[in-house]
Amino acid sequence: MEPGEEVEATRPLDLESVRSRFPALDRGTVFLDNGGGSQIVEPVLDRIRDYLVTSNVQLGASYAASRLASDRVAAAHRAVAVLVNATAPEEIVMGPSTTVLFRTLAESLGRTIQPGDEVVVTTGDHEANIAPWIALERFGASVRHWRVDPRTGELDPEDLGPLLGPRTRLVAMTHTSNVLGSINPIRDVADRVHACGAWLCVDGVGFAPHRAVDVRALGVDFYAFSFYKTFGPHHAVLYGRSELLRALPGLGFFFVDEADVPYKFQPGNVNYELSYGVMGVLDYLQEAGGLECGDRDDGGYDRAALERAFDRFARHEEALAGRLLDFLTAKEGVRVIGSPSPDRSRRVAIVSFTVDGRRSEEIVHAVDAHDIGIRHGHFYSARLVEALGLDAEDGVVRVSMVHYNTADEIDRLIEILDPLL
Repeated sequence: MEPGEEVEATRPLDLESVRSRFPALDRGTVFLDNGGGSQIVEPVLDRIRDYLVTSNVQLGASYAASRLASDRVAAAHRAVAVLVNATAPEEIVMGPSTTVLFRTLAESLGRTIQPGDEVVVTTGDHEANIAPWIALERFGASVRHWRVDPRTGELDPEDLGPLLGPRTRLVAMTHTSNVLGSINPIRDVADRVHACGAWLCVDGVGFAPHRAVDVRALGVDFYAFSFYKTFGPHHAVLYGRSELLRALPGLGFFFVDEADVPYKFQPGNVNYELSYGVMGVLDYLQEAGGLECGDRDDGGYDRAALERAFDRFARHEEALAGRLLDFLTAKEGVRVIGSPSPDRSRRVAIVSFTVDGRRSEEIVHAVDAHDIGIRHGHFYSARLVEALGLDAEDGVVRVSMVHYNTADEIDRLIEILDPLL
């Protein structure tokens, strides 16, 4: 690392600059429901508008506006490939949501399932990465359940071993629990899964807003997340290893070449303006990583700058989570769901809790009156909440922070919660 890069790597987050890039933060609302959806960063808005004004045409034609549109969507695939550290843009499949992309992948895999093939799902995931794989039973697959520890809600990789065998085709799991905030050891699991010849499919929705995704370092086969929870629009990405995407049957029309990835997994038009808009997330991340770049219409971004940005985010978020966790753990009758430590190597800044004798809904509604957005429920991880012995419908109180939140906002929430708990 060069001396200048070393200084840049340790520079703290410029919170004033960060917040200036999110127009919604000027409204006075404290957004602490970011696990449900983050605020959108300004460069995304700029790109979406620019696309719609200057290149809102169908791709693939020979006239100038269509060539521009095609180039922009292709650049978006190159940009997202940098964001997740994929090997090639062809490994990037776009779609409207992580849920839809997992269902697309499951539909494709289902066409290759033989009776007796096995898939493993967890009881700790968002249902988007459980239900599509359970549905493979209609093709003759056998579903096995990797269960969380009922005391902690955590997944133990040692418990996976007995579930794996020569007929295992795929293991599906989450990178970060959207209830616990815990970060699972994906590389360890990937090595175990690959040792038996199976594939690993990871839900990265809870991880991607907080840390840099590196699909090659993780060793995953498939990885998906939604940009509306990562400072962008309602759009999503599915990464798949190129050799697997080529081998799986496509969902396009009969005349679509089976070698044409990612197109064969994008039946109908992908949303062009949102694809191009996603590049605004990378514009912002590169800026937050200390590298002025402007709009990179070629889709080329500096991976090191993106990683620096997320390192800064993680340090700041650890301090925010620590502030809230210190308050909650000192309160009698409050149960923190997940680790009480803010250690950024083990968790992200998603903090869930319950209160003895109080409904979670009641606490959230009391906070609503102060223009602070938090939420209660199971957050589509109903199996996890039930495994923890909690009422799935009422669920937990969840405070989900990201890097644009401030210590003052957490203190404001604590002041309101104090007499309620």
